[in-house]
Amino acid sequence: MESNVMTENAAPIRRKIKSFVLRTGRMTDGQRRAYEINLAELGLQRSSGMQSFEHTFGRVAPVVLEIGFGMGDSLAEMAANAPENDFIGVEVHTPGVGRLMYLVQEAGLTNVRTYEDDAVEVLAQCIPDNSLSRVQIYFPDPWHKARHHKRRLIQPQFVQTLRNKLTVGGVLHLATDWENYAEHMMDVMAEAEGYRNMAGARQYSPRPEYRPITKFEKRGERLGHGVWDLLFSKTE
Repeated sequence: MESNVMTENAAPIRRKIKSFVLRTGRMTDGQRRAYEINLAELGLQRSSGMQSFEHTFGRVAPVVLEIGFGMGDSLAEMAANAPENDFIGVEVHTPGVGRLMYLVQEAGLTNVRTYEDDAVEVLAQCIPDNSLSRVQIYFPDPWHKARHHKRRLIQPQFVQTLRNKLTVGGVLHLATDWENYAEHMMDVMAEAEGYRNMAGARQYSPRPEYRPITKFEKRGERLGHGVWDLLFSKTE
C-alpha cells in the first residue's frame, strides 16, 4: 500500500505503508557465530533476483514460504519434521534470522533458506509465479488500533499477490490470536478470487499437525485466549 506526501514546490512523493516495525534486539554469541558462518550458504539476497528453487536446494521438492518467522523455532521444527519439503523464511529482524541459522546449524538441516528482507519486495523480485506449495503467515502484527488497520499485512491486493506465487492446489495458511484480526482475515479471504476455504464457507480450520504450538500460544491457551487458523487453497 502507498500514501502520498507533499513537499513544497515538488511533486508528491509516494511512500509505502509498512506492515512491520523494525525492533531492536541482540543476538547471543552462538546466534551471531551461526549468522556469520552460515549467511553465505543459508542467506538469500534480493539482489540475486528471481529464484530457481531446484538450483538453490539442489533438488526438486515442494517449497513452503513463511513470512515473518519471528525467532525461527517453529520454522526449524517444521523443516526437521518434513525433510521432503524445502522451506524459505522471510524475516526483517536480524536476531530472528541469526537464531534460525543457529537452530538450522544445530539440527543439521539442509532444507531451509532465509531472506532478511521485506516480504513484499522478496515476493515481487525473487519468487516465481506458480512455484510455492504453501505460504504460511503465523501471528502477524495485528495492528489492533483502528487507525492502524491499514498497516495489516493481510489485505485484498496482498493475498492476490500470494495466489500468483502458489501452485494450483497450493495453500495459504494464516493464523492469529487476535479475534478481530481473524475476522478481518476471514472477510478478506471470503471475498478473494481464486481461493477455496478448506474448512467450508467462512469457517476456521483446526490447527494442522504440521504447525507447531509456540510457547506464546501455550501461554495464551492457559490464559483463555483463542487462536484462529485459516486455510485456503488456490483454485485457479
